[in-house]
Amino acid sequence: MRVLVIEDDRETAQFLQKSLKESGHSADLAGDGETGLAMAQSGTYDILIVDRMLPRLDGLTVVKTLRTEGNRTAVLILSALGDVDDRVKGLRAGGDDYLTKPYAYTELLARIEALARRSIPEEQETRYAVGDLVLDRLSHRVTRAGESIQLQPREYRLLEYLMKNAGQVVTRTMLLENVWDYHFDPQTNVIDVHVSRLRSKIDKGFDKPLLHTVRGAGYMVRDGAV
Repeated sequence: MRVLVIEDDRETAQFLQKSLKESGHSADLAGDGETGLAMAQSGTYDILIVDRMLPRLDGLTVVKTLRTEGNRTAVLILSALGDVDDRVKGLRAGGDDYLTKPYAYTELLARIEALARRSIPEEQETRYAVGDLVLDRLSHRVTRAGESIQLQPREYRLLEYLMKNAGQVVTRTMLLENVWDYHFDPQTNVIDVHVSRLRSKIDKGFDKPLLHTVRGAGYMVRDGAV
């Protein structure tokens, strides 16, 4: 998931960003309500995590403005205000869920994953399968021939993108932009390293390779020879 965290406490925001990335998601940060609103309006996010008490523009106003504009992105409101009236105000402002501080990160993660499941259109795939390789986007579980495969967050994003485009050549530029969020070539072998690691995890020990290098073009996940 692509998450926008609108939180003015820098330490809390950076912790959330780091934790979300470790859980396989990408996270952008905004330190005040005005910046957060502008980012939410211009970016494509799956989830917004919005602190209620923000400088320049409070969290409820941010959410109300987005809803008025027709933005339906799922919103989790964070707040130290936990009374029933406060929670009701947050939900009526347009929040989809409300979590009171202090909270456990595992609960926050479970809540945003639940919101993501609710917001995925019925026609959007939540499970990719190529041969006996299966990636479940909701549980972040990857298996091959029923055997669980443990991937690092970046390896997971790489495989997810390749499987989403199964049977098609995926170029290095496509990977840099969609997996690494780079819009320039860093002139490193970062893609080669991650592809090599991923190949060793999903192909090693199995009779049929699924991750193929298309010489001079890029990479492809396919059930069968290229």
